Amino acid sequence: MKKALITGITGQDGSYLAEFLLDKGYQVFGIVRRSSSINSKRIDHLYEDLQVKNRKLSLVYGDMNDASSINRILRTVKPDEIYNLAAQSHVKVSFEIPEYTAEVTALGPLRILEAIVESGIKTKFYQASSSELYGRNMKAPQNEKTIFQPVSPYAVSKLFAYWTTVNYRESYGIFACNGILFNHESPRRGETFVTRKITRAIARIKFGLQDKLYLGNLDAKRDWGYAKDYVEAMWLMLQQKKADDFVIATGECHTVREFLEEAFGYAKLDYKKYVKIDSRYFRPLEVNILQGDYSKAKKKMGWRPKTSFKELVKIMVDADIQELKNSGEVKS
Repeated sequence: MKKALITGITGQDGSYLAEFLLDKGYQVFGIVRRSSSINSKRIDHLYEDLQVKNRKLSLVYGDMNDASSINRILRTVKPDEIYNLAAQSHVKVSFEIPEYTAEVTALGPLRILEAIVESGIKTKFYQASSSELYGRNMKAPQNEKTIFQPVSPYAVSKLFAYWTTVNYRESYGIFACNGILFNHESPRRGETFVTRKITRAIARIKFGLQDKLYLGNLDAKRDWGYAKDYVEAMWLMLQQKKADDFVIATGECHTVREFLEEAFGYAKLDYKKYVKIDSRYFRPLEVNILQGDYSKAKKKMGWRPKTSFKELVKIMVDADIQELKNSGEVKS
């Protein structure tokens, strides 16, 4: 039985990846930080399935800021595959806490790669990279050869991690890959991210719990895919004969305004009646367009997105409406 170690397992991508790997028959270990309360909401359902489906999932305590804990976990678990999904991943927040963002998002992957070298274990490493690397580069669609031009502490930290992964691959022969994932959403997306903020607001508006939605730049263009589709690409990268870096995207581009129109329209609401622009939600430096070219992933791994933009929006709106009904805040 293969063993996989996931950092950031309680996040959106980590929870979907854990599900995917458990279904593949992996023994899955997830790193969580020790605290008085663990936010395990996204993976609680997996524990309910463990006995029924004979799955194997374990959480281990560690911290991306603590090299000794990372080294201890690698020596103890001896994973066949490591998926580093942990990060301070909110772009706007990275301007407010840049040093912490760099500690986790930039130096965290370095600590894992150094632990691989020090422990001598034979493992494959996946680094969750980001389309934010392209930043102000207006060339679109963007692929693996497009020049990086990051414009936020988050993106700069991800760039450090990207080149660290390449460097350790070339210097030490580690099977290490960068997945340059463009925006990917789901009902498990954090509530402060714009897509989830929109769909959650729609549910609350429909039930009279909210009357305004405050947003920033509605003209920003993004390539939005379904997170559940993208975790398969992560796994596929580590199944290749040779380690490489891949762009994962849909190839389509939509503005925040288009997402609003699609989501509110599906809920039979007019977004113009509820949405207000608030300058607090504008970034110090805006990334105007992110659109990925996933042709390399399609050619070399046979991967392609399965869920359309409209399907994704529908999934998210339906999920937030159902979650609100289940919460007891409203009468269904």
